[in-house]
Amino acid sequence: MKPPPIYLDHAATTPVRAEVFEAMKPFFGPRFGNPSSTHRWGREARAALDEARERVATCLGARADEVCFTSGGTEGDNLAILGAWRTARAAGRRAVVTTPIEHKAILGAVHQAACEGAEEHFLEIDADGRVVDASFDSLVNDTVAVCSVMWVNNEIGTIQSIPELSVKAKAAGAVMHTDAVQAFGKVHIDAGTQAFDLLSISGHKIGAPKGIGALYIRRGTQLQPLMHGGTQDRGRRPGTENVASAVGLATAAELTLAEHEVEGKRLEAMRDRLEAVILARIPDAVIHGRGAMRAPHVLNVSVPGTDSESLLMALDLKGIAASGGSACQSGSISPSHVLVAMGVKPELASAAIRMSFGSLTTDECIDRVADIFPALVEKARALQNAE
Repeated sequence: MKPPPIYLDHAATTPVRAEVFEAMKPFFGPRFGNPSSTHRWGREARAALDEARERVATCLGARADEVCFTSGGTEGDNLAILGAWRTARAAGRRAVVTTPIEHKAILGAVHQAACEGAEEHFLEIDADGRVVDASFDSLVNDTVAVCSVMWVNNEIGTIQSIPELSVKAKAAGAVMHTDAVQAFGKVHIDAGTQAFDLLSISGHKIGAPKGIGALYIRRGTQLQPLMHGGTQDRGRRPGTENVASAVGLATAAELTLAEHEVEGKRLEAMRDRLEAVILARIPDAVIHGRGAMRAPHVLNVSVPGTDSESLLMALDLKGIAASGGSACQSGSISPSHVLVAMGVKPELASAAIRMSFGSLTTDECIDRVADIFPALVEKARALQNAE
């Protein structure tokens, strides 16, 4: 009998939770109203949307009016960076600061700001993917409009010290944004006690549907909207709101926070066990970010003498889904920009495999991967040596 497939790509997307699906179902049926309408159907939809906003805000330690629903992490990141830059440049702040290991949504938004006249600056990163403090202190000054640093890196799992960096950014008068798409439910987030101004989350990373996310916008933070033509969401994001998905996001966020301590320990134990087996059976394997604090759900490993494309195909043939890095890099044969920025040699970066764990990962999954992966590496090396 063929063994069941193994999904180790939770950092790319997660299955919609049954509780989330059930919470959303009425809004595809009898509760279909437009929340901008004043009749009973509209009022019912508005009440559900307002409640969802309040629930997401509570999960972030925020106020309801500080939560703007988006289509996901990419929109949230763009609204944060471009919205803050376009506002602050009028006050003479010309620089945008980020890291070279951000998600492409951040890097693309920063590039667009540069096309509009911003000075583009990149923080120095150490060999484990952490921001170098001296670089931050040097670059984040009174010329900076917005600084954006990802809380948990999506490829290697490194955790940045966002609470401390946010305090420094605030002292310099810069708007501080963090992409928390991989961080929500993995690290402590509290807008009430932490100093970040903007924070992006995405539903499909935590058991909600694709196409919904939220941007936290601290009261007093001014953003120019990306779109125009309506007054929805206080004018920050015009257009009819996605009520069903907002309800789904709120439900997923609450469930994720309720379970995060137990689930975090479970995922960390499985990651560490698989990592230990890989290092024991493949002594020259390199675990990226191992010297830093990492989120529990990501393991990124390179094996010299292999390439990620061949290994991913071999894993897939065995029924194991993993990735070579960000899902947004699908089809790319270039080495990971994250690893290259960390100083990893291109040939080793091109051999990187990201395994990411979540609700579908069990101890049995880890046992099978721990047995199969070293064997596939041995075969891949033998084939390369034979060429």
